[in-house]
Amino acid sequence: MERRYDVLIVGGGVVGCAIARELSRYRVRTALLDRERDVGLGTSCRNSGVLHSGINYTPGTLRARLAVEGNRRMHALCRDLRVKCRTIGKLTVAQDEEDTATLARLLEQGIANGVPGLRILWPEEMRRLQPGVEGIRALHSPSSGIVSPYALTVALAENAVTNGVHVHLGQEVLDIRPRLPEEGGGFVVRTAAGDRFIALVVVNAAGVFADRVAALAGIPGFRIYPCRGEYYVLDKRFNGVLRTLVYPAPRPRHPGLGIHLTPTVDGNILIGPSAEYVEDPGNLACTAAILRKLQEKGRGLLPDLAGADFIRSFAGIRAKQSPPEEGGTRDYIIEDRKDVKGFINLVGIESPGLTASPAIASMVAEMVGRHLPLEEKETFVSCREGRREFFCELSPEEKAALVAEDPDYGEVVCRCEGVTRREVLDALANPLGARTLVSLKYRARVTMGRCQGGFCLPRIVRILRDEFGYDPEDYLLRGDSSPLFVGKVREDAVLRASVPAEGVRP
Repeated sequence: MERRYDVLIVGGGVVGCAIARELSRYRVRTALLDRERDVGLGTSCRNSGVLHSGINYTPGTLRARLAVEGNRRMHALCRDLRVKCRTIGKLTVAQDEEDTATLARLLEQGIANGVPGLRILWPEEMRRLQPGVEGIRALHSPSSGIVSPYALTVALAENAVTNGVHVHLGQEVLDIRPRLPEEGGGFVVRTAAGDRFIALVVVNAAGVFADRVAALAGIPGFRIYPCRGEYYVLDKRFNGVLRTLVYPAPRPRHPGLGIHLTPTVDGNILIGPSAEYVEDPGNLACTAAILRKLQEKGRGLLPDLAGADFIRSFAGIRAKQSPPEEGGTRDYIIEDRKDVKGFINLVGIESPGLTASPAIASMVAEMVGRHLPLEEKETFVSCREGRREFFCELSPEEKAALVAEDPDYGEVVCRCEGVTRREVLDALANPLGARTLVSLKYRARVTMGRCQGGFCLPRIVRILRDEFGYDPEDYLLRGDSSPLFVGKVREDAVLRASVPAEGVRP
């Protein structure tokens, strides 16, 4: 199938989705392609969800400017999109005199970057902010915070769709060919699904695959060095233990900011990330050695941690431009290519890409405006419908009112997270049409609790069968290569339970 657009965005991470949402303000036909069955399934759903202040980046760089600007915009954006976001501040803690010198450097460059409210604290002051933290000094950055990274990415994409953007999932880009002026200019983009997309402007927001997408457009010379970070997720038993973010003072040439504990907006605590270079950008393995290290780190800070408190592990990939022998980080590349007219290239958007995404989106929209007239739409809807809080977070009175209005709120599907049948149905009705178990997880929090799906998965299967007529063997965890079921153990029982309707498949 062939489709024509003004702008085609390659990559449905938080940056690509923020660009799509920003362009949906204007009268330009915009589409977004992603290789996965949903947006945000790469780096954007596999990170700490930290809203960085901007102290860690060299003054005058794009990273510094976009991080500070993105931080400033994030709360208004999350308010409009019904996404949880909390400013809780951060302590960057020094353990020795070398670390103290690092704090002085961070303070200086944070001030140069325009980060508000920075202060060096003595131990008594830092323990007032976070009891139990140990160190000889700490740099306090009060504008640091936390946000739900997957909820933000999904919300950006869904709001973009509401405003007219087309999102095409399961579309891995295989080829990008610039068209000749006599053909009308722009690009022909061919995908593994056999589709062709013609667009006047192409935006490369492909994250860890950005070097490959640039090469497809005839732009060599970029290389992404995938750097894996592993995490542990702790049970909500420790909700409230961390009042603020606590980071170690960063070490020179280290590829990350060091292993730390991060509270999430949903009440869990993350331990991580590690930082190991890997060859394959799809290598999301969690390794025994790193997980042991994370457990030791966690027990050092939370001595009451029991084995059952580690409810899940996961890994994400940083899109680093700096090779292992160099370490550290390089500045973002966001360029309107002069040699390939109409190709806007984003390379090396690693942390704080989540924080910077609103500012990056504005910058890219300005570049698109050099190629196309950007006329604002009067019909642009900036706010997303729905509630920011989940049903389990409401007051008893609010819950009772909802159950009286809709009995599906009265049926709990996920016992650990208190997710109701109505919330599952609403998640399945998402504007993107995403139907995988991971898509449900990131929209409704099913399978994210202590039992990791032991209770809710059979109930979700039943809802998909009864409401949508799905055959259980068509259910996918994340994509086409990850079926949830590959056969029937109890043939008679399953046959009695599953009478699939015809004609509807995920």
